[in-house]
Amino acid sequence: MIEVTFVTNNGKTVTAPENSNLLRVSLREQGGIPFKCGGGLCGTCKCVIEKGIENTDAIKPKERKHLTEEQFAAGYRMACQTFLTGSVSVSWTPKPAVQPVRPVAVDGE
Repeated sequence: MIEVTFVTNNGKTVTAPENSNLLRVSLREQGGIPFKCGGGLCGTCKCVIEKGIENTDAIKPKERKHLTEEQFAAGYRMACQTFLTGSVSVSWTPKPAVQPVRPVAVDGE
């Protein structure tokens, strides 16, 4: 078993079998990595492997469509395309909180 620490989710740490997909671990364990498509088409699951980048598999062609070489060098990966061979710590940019919509006053009301 390996450990996955979701830094952005208050450091939540979970265990998973080796060769697990990072996004699937996040979904199963409520890790919090944002996603939309889950298949490498949208880039929403972009995250940073803070520790343990050596415990990830090779960069996939789909990732190259959304991330630059500079981002890969800084530890960025797409969670849906990343499989883990050992323990990692991962962070991401949280989605902005949705602000409630206030009704607009109309003259005469």
